[in-house]
Amino acid sequence: VQLQASGGGLVQAGGSLRLSCAASGSIFSINTMGWYRQAPGKQRELVAAVTRGGSTNYANSVEGRFTVSRDNAKNTVYLQMNSLKPEDTAVYYCTIWAGSESNNYWGQGTQVTVSS
Repeated sequence: VQLQASGGGLVQAGGSLRLSCAASGSIFSINTMGWYRQAPGKQRELVAAVTRGGSTNYANSVEGRFTVSRDNAKNTVYLQMNSLKPEDTAVYYCTIWAGSESNNYWGQGTQVTVSS
């Protein structure tokens, strides 16, 4: 199973970015898809997640600014990030839980940098 993330980059505060992450390989069924982030010197933290049925969960710090969505036909998860702040600067990782045992897989990470 491979996860390929894209869409990171440099943006000014108040701007927007959209991250995408496509899963490929021997995937029987993807349960939850999500995004984590890790800033320098900090622990990796959950940003947002979406279940196969469409239920979503967000970190308090991004609630109302970020939107997570998925395309089940394409095994792809998206993260629309609006009103970005410098504190959103981090490496963003996509992750999925798949199969009957909810095996966990991670993408390689994509850098998001928000300048003030």
